[in-house]
Amino acid sequence: MKPWLRLTLGAPLLAAVIAGTWAVWRQIEAPASPADPNDRAMVALGKDVYGRHCLSCHGRNLEGERDWRTPKANGRLPAPPHDETGHTWHHSDRQLFVLTKVGPRAFAGPNYQTDMPGYADTLSDREIWAVIAYIKSTWPNRVLAYQQDVTGRDR
Repeated sequence: MKPWLRLTLGAPLLAAVIAGTWAVWRQIEAPASPADPNDRAMVALGKDVYGRHCLSCHGRNLEGERDWRTPKANGRLPAPPHDETGHTWHHSDRQLFVLTKVGPRAFAGPNYQTDMPGYADTLSDREIWAVIAYIKSTWPNRVLAYQQDVTGRDR
């Protein structure tokens, strides 16, 4: 097939996939964030849930897997850190909620290969928000302030 023909046929398909992924992501309802890093009870619940469901990949100290930016042999990315060295704090609470509930495919599309499952059938919304609160409770003030600004713009 000629390159110009592939581009002509492929561009609308790619646009449709991107638009479809965006539409699905925006339809997932995430209530206003109750992920309060100053709520001790919520943070304690989040730490417990994190320990049972997240620690094995993201690490005891939220450090993620080694070389988390480099794909593994199977092409999948390692689990990123959730501490200040990662990119979790670049995302709004809503994005973090959807990512945890549905999985990365909510953003990257249905064919994205990942080891990160969605937890919709495992964790309640309250538990997901609690994990987010726990993670946020470990960030330094400057990181937390930046992430709160990102969250405010995503409403």
